[in-house]
Amino acid sequence: MFPRSAASSRNCQFHYICSMNVEIINIGDELLIGQVVNTNAAWMAEQLSLSGFRVYQNSAITDSRRHILQALAEAEKRAEIVLVSGGIGPTKDDITKHVLCEFFNTRLVFDADAYHDIEALFAQRGYQVTELNRRQAELPETCMGIPNELGTARGMWFEKDRPGGGVTVFVSMPGVPFEMKAMMTGFIIPRLKEKFKTPFIYHRTLLTQGIGESFLAVEIEDWENALPANIKLAYLPQPGMVRLRLTGEGADEALLHQQVDEEIAKLQTLVKEYFFGYDQEAIEIIVGRLLKDRNSTLATAESCTGGAIAAMITSIPGSSDYYKGSVVAYSNEIKENILGVSAETLEKYGAVSQEVVTEMAISLRTKFKVDYAIATSGIAGPDGGTAEKPVGTSWIAIATPDEVFAEKYLFGESRERNIRRTGLQALSLLRKKLLMQAM
Repeated sequence: MFPRSAASSRNCQFHYICSMNVEIINIGDELLIGQVVNTNAAWMAEQLSLSGFRVYQNSAITDSRRHILQALAEAEKRAEIVLVSGGIGPTKDDITKHVLCEFFNTRLVFDADAYHDIEALFAQRGYQVTELNRRQAELPETCMGIPNELGTARGMWFEKDRPGGGVTVFVSMPGVPFEMKAMMTGFIIPRLKEKFKTPFIYHRTLLTQGIGESFLAVEIEDWENALPANIKLAYLPQPGMVRLRLTGEGADEALLHQQVDEEIAKLQTLVKEYFFGYDQEAIEIIVGRLLKDRNSTLATAESCTGGAIAAMITSIPGSSDYYKGSVVAYSNEIKENILGVSAETLEKYGAVSQEVVTEMAISLRTKFKVDYAIATSGIAGPDGGTAEKPVGTSWIAIATPDEVFAEKYLFGESRERNIRRTGLQALSLLRKKLLMQAM
C-alpha cells in the first residue's frame, strides 16, 4: 500500500550515497521506570553497525503524544533514518500509530492484507479475532505495512522529503523483542541497504583477562597512536576482563578486512600474556574446546563462587562431554566431610587459604576421577573480611595430572564482581595450563 504520494514514489527509485546517521527511539513508560531493561536498543544498534549504518542517537521516551511528536521532529533534523519501537499494540495505552498519523498528516485505513494475516495467526492459535485485534489491521494511509509473522502489529515504513534533497526514512515496529528482531533482520535492514549505499564496517574484538583497562592502555599506547585513520579502538571493560574492539570503515571490503586483521595480529603480540580469545567467544567456550580436543575431563569444587563456575561451563551445549560435576562446598563441614579436607588444615590455616583449596582440588580430582579439578575459596563480601584476609580475597587451585598449584587474588569489595572475577580467573588459569601442556 506504500507509497501514496508522488514525491515518495520518485524517491524510492534512488540510492543515496552518504554516511547514514540513524536515530533509535524506544517508546514505553516501562523503560523509564526500570520495569523493563531496554535490550532492544542495544541489539538494534549492534545490527545496524554491522550493516554499515552509524547510530547517532538512542533515546527512550514516555507513552505521551507530545513527547513522541517532539522526539520525531528532533530526530528528523539529525538523522536520515529514524527507527521507532514500541507503542503499537492493541490496547488504549498504545498510541504510536495515532501520533504517527498526526506527524505525517495522514489517517488510519483498514488494510485487508494485514487483517488476513491476523486471522491466520489467531486461527493457528485457536482463537477468534476480537474487535480490539481487528484494529491492528488499521494502518496510516501513507505508510508501507511491514508483515509481522510473529504477532498482530505490522511495522510501518514512511518516507519524508528532506529540504536539501533525498528522504528521511521513518520505521515504526513493535516493542516485543522477538517480533522487532524478525522485522529488522528479515525486512528493515535489507531494505535500508538497498536504499542507501553505506561503507563497509568490520569489527574484530580481542579478549584479555588479568589486566586492568588503564594498565592495558599503557602497554599498547604506541600501537594505538599508530593506527590508520579509518580504524578505531574501543576499550570495553567487564568484571575480570577487557575487550579490545577494532572497528574499521572503508569502501573496499577485502582491503578493510586485511587492514583490521593485520592490526589485530600486532595487538595480540603486544598483549599475548593476557589474550585468551576473539570476538564473542566466552572463556568457557575456549576451555571446553581445549578439554574436548585433549579428550580430558573437568570437575569443580566451589566455595566462594557458589556454583558460578559450574553454571558458566554447563551453559555451553555439549559440555557433558568433558565436565563431570561440582561440589558447592560452602561450609567447612562440606569441605571436610565430602571433599576430605583435614580438620587440622581448616583449623590452622582457615577456609580461605592456599592449603585448603589445594586439598579441595586434589581430593575432588580423585573422587570424581577427572583429569583436571578447579577449587575456589574466598571472601566475596560484603562482610567477613579481616585485616589479614580482606573482602575480595580469593584462592584458586588447579589440580592436573602432573601437579597442583594455587594462586591468591584480591579483587575488591563488590560481591557480584568478586564471584565473577574469581570464576573468570579460574578458567583462565586452566586455559593457560592446558595450552602449556600441549606444547
